[in-house]
Amino acid sequence: MFGLSEEQIAQLGLTVGVGGFILYMFFIIFQLARESKAGKFGTFLLFIVLGFGMLGFIAKNVLVWLLNI
Repeated sequence: MFGLSEEQIAQLGLTVGVGGFILYMFFIIFQLARESKAGKFGTFLLFIVLGFGMLGFIAKNVLVWLLNI
């Protein structure tokens, strides 16, 4: 399809799909903080705690890219 191999399509789908999902998760965390009236410190903690798993996924992809695995 469009001159791309199956592997390239899968990698593109993973990158764009998971990236979009992560952005959507940040939107959900923001909505949760706003609806609960968490304040600045509470919002900061929500982003740190709930976003920690997403940070791990991003860090793994960066390490794979840097090490060319």
